[in-house]
Amino acid sequence: MLGSTKWWQTGIIYQIYPRSFQDSNHDGVGDLRGIIHRLPYLTELGVDAIWLSPIFMSPMADFGYDIANYTDVDPLFGDLADLDSLIDEGHRHQLKLILDLVPNHTSDQHPWFVESQGSRNSPKRDWYIWRDPAPDGGPPNNWLSEFGGSAWEFDPNTNQYYCHTFLSAQPDLNWRNPAVRNAIHDVMRFWLRRGVDGFRVDAVWYLIKDDQFRDNPLNHDFRPGGLPRDALIPLYTADLPEVHDAISGMRRVTDEFPDRVLLGEIYLPFERLVAYYGRDLKGVHFPYNFALLTAKWEARSLASLIDEYEAALPPGGWPNWVLGNHDRPRLASRIGADQARVAAMLLMTLRGTPTFYYGDEIGLQQAAILPEQVRDPFEQNVPGIGVGRDGCRTPMQWDATNSAGFSDADPWLPVSNNFREKNVDVFRKDRGSLYWLYRRLIEFRRKHVALTEGSYKPLKASGDLLLFCRELQEERLLIALNMGPEPIAVSIPDKRLSVRVLLSSFLDREGEEVLASIALRGNEGLLMMDVGSAR
Repeated sequence: MLGSTKWWQTGIIYQIYPRSFQDSNHDGVGDLRGIIHRLPYLTELGVDAIWLSPIFMSPMADFGYDIANYTDVDPLFGDLADLDSLIDEGHRHQLKLILDLVPNHTSDQHPWFVESQGSRNSPKRDWYIWRDPAPDGGPPNNWLSEFGGSAWEFDPNTNQYYCHTFLSAQPDLNWRNPAVRNAIHDVMRFWLRRGVDGFRVDAVWYLIKDDQFRDNPLNHDFRPGGLPRDALIPLYTADLPEVHDAISGMRRVTDEFPDRVLLGEIYLPFERLVAYYGRDLKGVHFPYNFALLTAKWEARSLASLIDEYEAALPPGGWPNWVLGNHDRPRLASRIGADQARVAAMLLMTLRGTPTFYYGDEIGLQQAAILPEQVRDPFEQNVPGIGVGRDGCRTPMQWDATNSAGFSDADPWLPVSNNFREKNVDVFRKDRGSLYWLYRRLIEFRRKHVALTEGSYKPLKASGDLLLFCRELQEERLLIALNMGPEPIAVSIPDKRLSVRVLLSSFLDREGEEVLASIALRGNEGLLMMDVGSAR
């Protein structure tokens, strides 16, 4: 593959939640001008692409994932000129820009839905999923919303229900209607012509619903206290075979423009996830692999998980790994601050495209959100069982000034209490910090092609040790990760090798020669290179 890879294969993607990255207009909410201001930071960090959560016109019922106009910017974030400037300035900084595309649903304030809702005879009635009530007057079937309650909302004006996979303010589009597909394709072309480098497609596995509207079966493993949506198995509302035709249509539009990428948000087991690469790899360029977000953080479990994923990939399918996003608890809180360094090394040395979430490079933790501070509609709808996402969406911590340098106004979500000790300014000055580990790892990915294009080979290990090799042509790298708190002695698999430490996760062992074995401290990762010629 050497020499034929695309930017989205060799590059590193950095997710920005725009509301929380940088405020430039003193309203306590991050915006596009704020992101432009921080582009030198992203260049310094070394990432290759930024993915923005939605910035489109929206009533903000779900903070931008309820879109009222797909081809305009919400004034909260700026305007079209600001987005054009971000695209241009990003490209000047050698940064690609990926937008969030939300095709499963719109806002109930989108003109399409307003027209659809106006009359049963509306030309856009069939742009959404409308059904008559059940004989008892209730919802048409038992489908459930991801955010709690029925997936059906009654409209007294037309005496029918409309389907909403998420909030009732987010009615589902009818992707069985060719006019809907064409409209979304036109939206994609609008942004691709403006220079956007690709899309991350939200909730793509939900696009198609059962055309017979059959009840979903009961989940007999469901227990009280779980997510209400899990009471049913989404057999007829998610991952239907016809969804792949819808995705291939979006891919054809993407391919009309050179060097663009289509990525999919899909939470499914590996054997179903990999189907989204599509027939002949004409689906998404890659479906996001979120396995590390929920995996048991234990060496043997992770070794098995990596092997399972590698084995499931279709021929030519490009892998990827994700450590955090706007929907899941922060990495440093999920696995502990000590293992955050090991996780960074794992992410940057596995085969495939890495994506990490703003603030993970300084170990941002899940913030405590008081009941009166809750903004997330998911938590408001299903309180008290830990589904709230506000804690992973708090403002980026830039410095020790008020509101952590994010804004000079009260921020839309509270800044974490530790912002004076844990911020970019402090970490930049500490050459042994997590921030510097990310920078060095990214530098090594650029320098050593085996890390971007090489093969992955697991090596035999036990206990808390995760051990694997990345190899391409004459370059061979060994990665040893101690996923426990106690020291481990690592034996070099081939005694003929001459091995040198390139990087420790503690940033203090560079150049150390390795003979027959090497000692790893607790919670330490090592990136090593075979510098000998015995192959």
